[in-house]
Amino acid sequence: MRLKTDSIVFAHTRWDAVPALAGAAHLAYVILLFLAFRHLAWWALLGLGLIYSVSIAWNVNGVSHSFLHNRFFRSKALNRGYSILESLACGFSQVLYEDIHRRHHMGNADLPDEQGKTIDPLSIYKNGHDGEPENPWSYVFLSFFRDNPREAFDSIARRDRAQAWWGVGEIALFVAFFTTLGILNWHFIVYFLPFWYLGHCLSYLNGYFLHFGGNPDVPIAWGVSCYEWFYNTVWFNNGYHAEHHYRPRVHWTQMRELHRQIETAQKAAGTRVIKPPHALGFLDPNLPALPKVSRNRESRAHADAASAR
Repeated sequence: MRLKTDSIVFAHTRWDAVPALAGAAHLAYVILLFLAFRHLAWWALLGLGLIYSVSIAWNVNGVSHSFLHNRFFRSKALNRGYSILESLACGFSQVLYEDIHRRHHMGNADLPDEQGKTIDPLSIYKNGHDGEPENPWSYVFLSFFRDNPREAFDSIARRDRAQAWWGVGEIALFVAFFTTLGILNWHFIVYFLPFWYLGHCLSYLNGYFLHFGGNPDVPIAWGVSCYEWFYNTVWFNNGYHAEHHYRPRVHWTQMRELHRQIETAQKAAGTRVIKPPHALGFLDPNLPALPKVSRNRESRAHADAASAR
């Protein structure tokens, strides 16, 4: 399912202008929030801060996620610049996130091995016990502090040391950006950072229910999908997550078509589908206590093959 475009700017389709502009709007929102900070009442700042928190989860799982899998632009310079823009908007390095996400697809929410390690650094089973996923509360609010940039740097450096240092450069840029905002108005940064942290927590909440109930032994059921129309329109089809893990290289505009192609096989495999958007997955009416799973280690080979498709 490969796209072809005659655009001299976009690598896959002109529709990528939509998420590209959305990411730019996210950064513009941060700057406008800073400029308006002195002039807004507390209740307005509270509402706008919460919007920023939600926008981080939306960007990470929609814009950034689509960009990492299928670069928007033909130009390497444009893609590099957009990666920096996204790093500033979300407050973390896109280069390092890409490596973390690559390993996420290699492990596909795998269970810990005999040494207690997982291939997938984001696995909901990594800090669980006895084949059960971790409690969502601790996963959502503690995962931010478990991030290991050095691990991601070393993983990238083994393949491309220059790229790894680009990741460090992106960290330096967003830290410098936040520091500058703090120097210009320390009240703003004190206000801003808790919403930044909350945004990453919301992203982990989204990620938790993207896999809670998935079957780590069946590639077509690795992820959990939600087909709610508005959610997928705004989140750039992130709801088609079982489809995405089955064919990670498929472009976000083609997810509905991929679902139609494999729907029968999904149903036969028991692929989990929830009704609400993933961030509200705890509200799903069919959310029973899930049985323990035993990871079939041979399925990792399928993960590596799928990630290359």
